Amino acid sequence: MAETKKLAATVRGGSGKGAARSVRREGRVPAVIYGGGAAPETISIDFKEINQLIYAGRFLTTIFEIDVAGRKERCIPRDYQLDVVRDTPMHVDFMRLRAGSTIRVAVPVHFINVETAPGIKRGGTLNVVRHAVEMRVPADAIPEFITADMAGYDINDSLHISAIKLPEGCRPTITDRDFTVATIAPPTTMREEAAPAAAAAATAAAAPAAAPAAAAAKPAADAKKK
Repeated sequence: MAETKKLAATVRGGSGKGAARSVRREGRVPAVIYGGGAAPETISIDFKEINQLIYAGRFLTTIFEIDVAGRKERCIPRDYQLDVVRDTPMHVDFMRLRAGSTIRVAVPVHFINVETAPGIKRGGTLNVVRHAVEMRVPADAIPEFITADMAGYDINDSLHISAIKLPEGCRPTITDRDFTVATIAPPTTMREEAAPAAAAAATAAAAPAAAPAAAAAKPAADAKKK
């Protein structure tokens, strides 16, 4: 389950760039709460607190209980904007969570038993295709992560989403194919040795085809001389 944290907020009056700049001068960050069948609500949150939360990681998969003037709103961040120069938070969008509803969220993938995988022991490398999987999940049971077990995977093997046990009520947004989450790539030396071998095989395959063509060309050249 995703972690739930408490966050204090104040109601923000006014809208537009001027009002937002005024809020930032007070050491706060403008934000909005929307969704859940209610009208959007403009709020402001403490700059230092939200800056620390964003850079602590997993911000977009953390559930917040936002206290707005004594009223509790259960929300999840959907987006945030950073200053293009200073990389500091400029605005945050929160979405209300209502029991029984589902939301779309990118769930991180945790890989286990990597070092014991046969392909890794033979010098292969874990190639992560998806560090997170976009999923539809229950709003009141958002998973913190899903687990990909690499035990038994050898070089050139692929782990697909079907091999991962998903939490109850969760499903990928991609449903038309069994997409790859990770592979075990061969060692660099193996790839370098395979390239000359492939080139030699291609040359050998082309040689028989070239011989008849050369043989057919010789009578034509002899006829021209006569």
